[in-house]
Order: sequence, then C-alpha cells, then structure tokens
Amino acid sequence: MDVITVAAVAIFLICYALIATEKVHRVAAALAGVSGMALLGLFRAEGPLVSADSAFFTEHTGIDWNVIFLLFGMMVVVSVLRHTGLFEFIALWAALASRGRPIRLLIVLMVVTAVFSPILDNVTIVLLVTPVTLSVCSRLGVAPAPYLISLIFAANIGGTSTLIGDPPNLIIGSRANLGFTDFLVHALPLTVILLVVLVVTVAVVFRRQMSVAIDVDEALGDVRPADAIGNMGLLIRCLAVLALIMVVFSLHSIVPLDPSVVAMLGAGLMVVVSRVKAKQFLAEVEWVTLSFFMALFVLVGALVEVGVIGQLGELAAGLVGDRELVGVTGLLFGSAALGAVVDNIPYTTAMVPIVSDMVAATPSSGAASPLWWAFVFGADLGGNMTSVAAGANVVVLGLAARSGKPISFWQFTKYGLPFTLLTIAIAWLYVWLRYFVLI
Repeated sequence: MDVITVAAVAIFLICYALIATEKVHRVAAALAGVSGMALLGLFRAEGPLVSADSAFFTEHTGIDWNVIFLLFGMMVVVSVLRHTGLFEFIALWAALASRGRPIRLLIVLMVVTAVFSPILDNVTIVLLVTPVTLSVCSRLGVAPAPYLISLIFAANIGGTSTLIGDPPNLIIGSRANLGFTDFLVHALPLTVILLVVLVVTVAVVFRRQMSVAIDVDEALGDVRPADAIGNMGLLIRCLAVLALIMVVFSLHSIVPLDPSVVAMLGAGLMVVVSRVKAKQFLAEVEWVTLSFFMALFVLVGALVEVGVIGQLGELAAGLVGDRELVGVTGLLFGSAALGAVVDNIPYTTAMVPIVSDMVAATPSSGAASPLWWAFVFGADLGGNMTSVAAGANVVVLGLAARSGKPISFWQFTKYGLPFTLLTIAIAWLYVWLRYFVLI
C-alpha cells in the first residue's frame, strides 16, 4: 500500500471509531471523513479521491441516488400516512391483539416485517412498521429497543429471499443474471429457517423484558382503534395509493421501473390525493438519515477509489482459486465482516466483479454457483451486525432517535454481532448441504 492508501484507511477508521463511540454525531463524523478524503486526494497523482464527478455521478464510488430517492419517496409516503391516523390505528389494534403479552406483540410485528420485506424491500417496510412499533410501545409503556432491534433482524432476513428484498440482491442479480425465481428457489428456504431461528432467539434473549404482562385496558383506557381515524375518505385514498405502490414494487421483474422511481411517483401521487401541505410532509422527512447515507456512500467510495476493497477481494480470490467450498466460506464470513463495517451496498458494488471472476474459475455458473449465493447471504445477513451495516438499520435507528428513544451503536451491536454469527453459521451449513452434499 502507498502512503495515500494508508492515509485513506486511517481516515475511514477514525470516522468509524467516532461513529461507534458516538463522541461526535454520526453525520458530522461522516462529513468530516469526506472532507479528509477530499483534502487527501489533492496529493494524489491520479487525481482527487472525492470530486463532483466521483461523489455525484460515478456509480461505484459516489452516492447511490437510487437508494436516496427510494428512501426520500417512501419517507414522504410515510409522512402523509401518519396524518391519516393509520399508524395509530394499527398500533392500537396490535396492542389489543397482544392481550398484554409482549412476546406475542413482538412476534406479530416481526412476522409482518419479514413477510412484506421481500415484496417492498427491507428499507421500505421498516419505514412503515417502525412508526407503528414506536406508537404501540408508547401506548403500552414498554421500552421500544427490543422491538426495534428485532424488526431490523426480521427485515434484513426477510429481504434476503427475493431479488428486490435488499439492495445488494439487485446489484448481484444484475451482474450474475439471477432472476426473481432464482432467489425464491435458492434463498427463500434459508430465509424461512432463519426466521424460525430469529423468533426462538429473541424469545430467549429478551425474555426478561417480555416476562411481565401488561394490563392493556388500563394502558389504553377508553381509546379504541377506530378513534384514531379522523378522516375516512383521506385514509381510503391514501391506502389506494399505497396498494398501487406495493403492487408495482412486487412486479419489479415485469414493470421496467426502478424502485426509486416507483417511490417518487407514489410519493407525488400520495401528496396530490391527500392535499397535505409541503411544509407538513417535508418536516417529517428524515433529513439526518439521508445526509448520513450520502456522506457514508462518498466516504466508502473513496476506499473503493484507492483500491482497498478491490485489493482485499483480489487477495481472497487468489487464495481461493478453484476451491469452491473455500470460496464459499470466505465470501460468507468475509462479506458479513466487511459489509458490516463499510455498509453492504457499496461493498457489494465493489466486490461483484471480483466474485464474477471467482465464479468463472470454478465448474459452476449462474444460479447453480454456490459462490453467488454465499455472496448474497454474507452481504445481506452481515447487515445485522452493526447499526450502520445496512439501510434498514440506519433508518430505524434514525426514527428511534427522532422519537426520543435512541439506540446506541454498541447497544445494537451487543445483539447484532452474536446473532449475525449464528445466522452466518447456519447459512454456511445450508450452502454446504445444498450445493456440496445433496447434489
């Protein structure tokens, strides 16, 4: 490594340490890192690490605008829906359905999240479910942290099962020519297994927080779900738009529209039918979360620009050669570890061509290659390791902080790290049995 590369890695590690220790606000830390990378690039003969072109217009080293506009569009949709009372309605219904048993409430919220993540994508579903979770926890007077952490796990696991369920899947599917059906055949069985493991795990881990029954009638008083809906006509119009968005999302393989475009069109239509003023819905957009994402994309893009991630991938590919099982093991655990540190979207983008070369050196190809699926599982499941490892994590924790119920980096990692190791181990066993033993 040359001096510039070492300095770029040092800047990234310092920023990550600041984010992890929360000594500095995560947006400030990320922006400071971007500034450091920009200044460092002035001394590089090949040109700047961070420039207008690399940050705003380059797909592999800049801001992923598809992710940003998907988030923004769905944040507007959620903001408008909040004005209908829908989230309060669902929260009250869930509180009554739980019958005062916290574990039942937790399982219901996780199942809903996991079922809709493959259809809407995991970032979209947490934008819809998180406000409900915060509301019902507030109504029942329980701490939301166990519920929100479990929702993140459910969203990232559920999103693994389809082409559109998690952003890395779209990136890998495009390069490897993996279709919607391929994900259902190869990834869905593992997803079902991991969801069962998740339910059992959270029931054990959070058993103390879930052991005390709640008097729902006392907590809610005379308030009932129907009381939350103030304008039924507005609710019906907004639900019709939401249903349309969900249908178009689910028809991604047929309708040639990117999820970001669908989200923006849906947001525009939602604003039109609701007649909500711009000041109202823009005030509730998570600008802090969007800013953090943009800065993080540019910061990681600088590491891609100096070749750090590529060098690591090429080193791994050289060690693996044509030994598929070694490659599977390295991709699974390596993708989980690196994706947890640098965010799984830019990591996946940088690694795809390297994994493609690894696949080309082995007898298997396309959907039959266990290397592609090890890459998918490692990138997706590694998103559960830290609070900045995946889009769903950043969104949920941003909403929690805004509601006055923040979850720290280490509070999340305390649960995320062991759970990720467990799921990655199960994923390795699944790949080994399916592609090496039962062939």
